[in-house]
Amino acid sequence: MKTIFVGYLKCFIVIVALVCIHVVGVSELQAQTADRQIQGYVIDTANVRMDGVTVRLTSEFDTLVTSTSSAGYYEFTPVKGKNVQISYSMLGYQIINKQLPVAARTGFYMMPNVVLTPQSSLIEGVYVVKTVPVIYSTDTVQYNMDAFSFRTNSLLEEALKKLPGIRVSRDGIVYAQGKPILSVRVDGKKFFGGDVLTATRNLPADFIAKLQVINSYGENASNTGMKTNEPEKILNIVLKEDRKRISFGQVTAGGGTSERFIGSIGVNRFDDGQEFSVVGSINNTNTSLFSFGSPNGVGDRDRSLYDATDFVDPTDGLNNIKSVGFNFSDNITTNTQFNGSYSFTRKDNVTRGTSWLRSNYIENLISNQESYQTNNDDSYHRFTAELKHKFKNEDLLEIRPVFTYNKTYTGNSRERQIDNNQISNRGTYRDTSYSKNPNMDVNVVYSKAFQKPGRKLIGNVTLNFNSNDELEDVLDRYITVDSSTGSPTVSNFEQRYFIQKDNGSDGMKVSLSYVEPFSDYSKLELVYDYQLTDMTTRRLVEDKNKTEELGHFYYVDSLGVNYNYRFSSSKVGLNYQYTPNSNVRANIGFAVQPLKLVGNLPAEDLIYSYRNVNLVPTAGFKWRINKEIDWSIDYRGKNNQPNFLHIIPVRDNSNSQNIIVGNPELKAEFSNRISTTFRKFITARSQYFETNFAYNFVSNKIVSDKKAYTTSTIQETTFKNADGYYDLKWYYLFNTPIFNESLQLDLVGSADFYNNLSYVNDERNKTEQFIYSQSLQFRYNWSDYFETLFNTNYLLNHASYTWPYATEITAHSLLFSAGTKGYLSDYITLGAEMSQRFNSGYESSFMNSNPTIINAYMEFSFFNNKAAVLRIQGFDLLDQNKNMGTYSEYIGNDLYEAKNNRLGRYFMVTLNVRLQKYPKKK
Repeated sequence: MKTIFVGYLKCFIVIVALVCIHVVGVSELQAQTADRQIQGYVIDTANVRMDGVTVRLTSEFDTLVTSTSSAGYYEFTPVKGKNVQISYSMLGYQIINKQLPVAARTGFYMMPNVVLTPQSSLIEGVYVVKTVPVIYSTDTVQYNMDAFSFRTNSLLEEALKKLPGIRVSRDGIVYAQGKPILSVRVDGKKFFGGDVLTATRNLPADFIAKLQVINSYGENASNTGMKTNEPEKILNIVLKEDRKRISFGQVTAGGGTSERFIGSIGVNRFDDGQEFSVVGSINNTNTSLFSFGSPNGVGDRDRSLYDATDFVDPTDGLNNIKSVGFNFSDNITTNTQFNGSYSFTRKDNVTRGTSWLRSNYIENLISNQESYQTNNDDSYHRFTAELKHKFKNEDLLEIRPVFTYNKTYTGNSRERQIDNNQISNRGTYRDTSYSKNPNMDVNVVYSKAFQKPGRKLIGNVTLNFNSNDELEDVLDRYITVDSSTGSPTVSNFEQRYFIQKDNGSDGMKVSLSYVEPFSDYSKLELVYDYQLTDMTTRRLVEDKNKTEELGHFYYVDSLGVNYNYRFSSSKVGLNYQYTPNSNVRANIGFAVQPLKLVGNLPAEDLIYSYRNVNLVPTAGFKWRINKEIDWSIDYRGKNNQPNFLHIIPVRDNSNSQNIIVGNPELKAEFSNRISTTFRKFITARSQYFETNFAYNFVSNKIVSDKKAYTTSTIQETTFKNADGYYDLKWYYLFNTPIFNESLQLDLVGSADFYNNLSYVNDERNKTEQFIYSQSLQFRYNWSDYFETLFNTNYLLNHASYTWPYATEITAHSLLFSAGTKGYLSDYITLGAEMSQRFNSGYESSFMNSNPTIINAYMEFSFFNNKAAVLRIQGFDLLDQNKNMGTYSEYIGNDLYEAKNNRLGRYFMVTLNVRLQKYPKKK
């Protein structure tokens, strides 16, 4: 594998070198004969290129005005004068004036990037008229924090809850304009590798001048200016000028009933671009420092915007969490930037629960009821680094390694009762496993700069090395009562396996992108991508009962695996982007993607091979109709390869009642997605509206193929490809002040429809699922004395499936929640929050519970600048959160519902002390 990587890497370097030499020669020849031109780019404090900035050039012979394109680019030609002055202006930003150096008399001059800094609107020397609270632009929503009021020493997480269009769930997930924030930067630099929780739970709100929610199209789009990917939400935090050189930190300690405890410490130093932070925590109150990479407790569910204002604790089981991490960032030289972070989390989780699984076959209804306890001890290390260097010729090199190491112990004990029409099984299933999972990702990007504006050559190499070693001890024991005969018969079953697994995955992706501008308005991108993934899996299964009987190790050959799998694809494509002005952007592209999947069983001398050629068209159109309305429509195609579980060619009966059989002849999926978004914002009224509709259909969808037999409770699952899957998704959101900015209204709604496919006893089954949610939220702030929130959510979950007969299930959930905080004085705060949920329509009685959650607290502030806070709090006063770990799923002919334990009522006293130190003035 290493030889293959080295070979492809050498080829990549040679190609880049040859193209660079050719293009540099052409560009230098053009520079000698071109008219005098002046070009440049305008960016904001997050290093995002700005659209629509007014650029004005004056000299003794010239007066020229233009505006920047969607890529932040501007150009003046021809320029006759020598004493050139250039000004840059945009509403909500400081005006920047630049002068062309006297020595710049060549036919071409590239201005250094100009950074626009946001500012408040002032009447000079008299009054601050108003700081515009929110500024909406094409791909950025900016919150000017001075326009909002926050209590002294509030952390960013609390401040975010007051911003229109932003919601924060109880476990710290931040949603902006209906979508989760995936990464965080501070002054354009990643903070703790971009981790969201670390930033929101450590940075004080009064340190922050601006918050920018950015639609990021990826690093490649930033380099090339070609925005063809699906955008993701990232958050950039712009610090106040007087907070860029400061040392600050906090210490928290607390204890309470039910043996609850918490302790945390954070130390941070910011020094004009150099940042250093150390944080640590130990607690059993489900308080996390790091949001990604942290070990998941058993039963953890995906969060959604629907749950953002529910006051339950969403983590299943009881958890003891230990975390520590550090982050360092600095400009090593004028042109070199480095940042690195390390985090460690250890999570001990104990989850107890019950579940019910009903599988409906013709004349055979299988019911599986379980009570279980799962113990997890999960240790997770994560190291990230990023090095950026800009050469004198404006070339850019970026190196981003990420290393993770995960070590997990899992103990799973289940008491289960399985019944069908004539057979009953009652027994125990125990599974103990130890696993180690190191993972290494390295991404290297080289961007070649040219004198011709807009011309780009980008090379990108990504390497991934992943390994997973696991030891598993399985005990499966039960008693069977068979009533299918004249008189019931009783039999015993016991199976003890010791399983050794060794899985590895090595991958490489090489891409080369060349962008050539045709004119001031259009550019063409030639793209080549090569992807290679090698996966190997080895499994050795010992039958411990046979080993004891025979006196030597006995391995089950039919369950052993020695399997190699390779996925490779090459994609060649063209993308054309047309930007006639700052209001319109259109792109169209087409790519050809040959791919090959090869599976190899060396022991049996078998090879499984699949080849295909995907035609991948892409298209997009974005129109800024006016300063307050924009509309976009996009189409994208994507290839999805099968995973290990799907393709391993072995009959895995380590769980004797649920046998899994892989299918090595599976084809790769190909998904097609069409989406359109409409946005309208009225800055004068601080109103924002957005709606999106998306249609996705998948060719060769990988689906389950289940079988059961009338005389047995055993189910067998394999996988196959099927056509006909599609889904439709729609959402909208609207936020506006009512009467004044102290009272905010948020409306959010969504509707999703899934046309799922599966096979049951070789019969095609279609499961249609419709999920609708509607949320309404009021937030009211009365000066610095009182703030409150009221929220109501409704959720409809309707599922219908066609086999073995038409069946429909409709479940409803209604949530009311309210929270309030009052300030009795500058030093005493009272707070309370309550949520009431109503559930109906579920099959199991425990799913239809209607819990009431009430939390309350009192805070006392003291010391100078309220640096210390004593907090007395009660969580879940009615002790009903512990019954809230419910989960339901409807797939194929399966209906699954489960309930897990959660953190119950406790009372706690905590003391938090915050420290700040400003350096001596230079």
